[in-house]
Amino acid sequence: MMSRNESPEMEREDIKEESGLSPEESAQTCEAEEEKSEASEAGKAAEKEEQKESGGKDHAVAAESGDDKEEKEEGDARYLRLAADFQNYKKRVEREKSEIYAYANEKIALDIIEVMDNFERALEHSEECADKQFAEGVAMIYKQLKNVLDKNNILEIKAEGEDFDPNFHNAVTAEENPDFESGKVIQALQKGYTLNDKVIRPSMVRVAQ
Repeated sequence: MMSRNESPEMEREDIKEESGLSPEESAQTCEAEEEKSEASEAGKAAEKEEQKESGGKDHAVAAESGDDKEEKEEGDARYLRLAADFQNYKKRVEREKSEIYAYANEKIALDIIEVMDNFERALEHSEECADKQFAEGVAMIYKQLKNVLDKNNILEIKAEGEDFDPNFHNAVTAEENPDFESGKVIQALQKGYTLNDKVIRPSMVRVAQ
């Protein structure tokens, strides 16, 4: 403490002697220290702000990356669905083409079958024909025509003595017959035919009851 006898000039002299600086220099030093401290605080604040911005950018990049991944997965799933649909379409088209090829001859087969019916009616009366050679010629033509149907997989449906099957037989009459068990086909009134295992004309039959 400054005694009463000491003057301000003496105090400044003491401060100068202790620090080696004049009061003006000491004040300037304090101001420089304060500016340095403020600059340090500002630097720290700027660094924190930069870290905050960097963290925000990293979060945004991560979110964007997640959106890209989700979009890619959705695109892959959509591609797989389209590929599966296309494969199903190809299979369906191939199946339809196969069915077209398999049953393209159905109409002409039915027309030929009607001709076969007429040949069979004629052969039933062949014994009554005076011209035996003519009757033999008709029988040969019938046999040749039947071979053509067989080669094209147009086959006669078995009927007489078979179990009645509504998928292949159309019952015209049902009657008692001691020679046949109930449910058996007694006679085919009109022959039935299949084309590649498809019934194109069912047999018209008499059934035992």
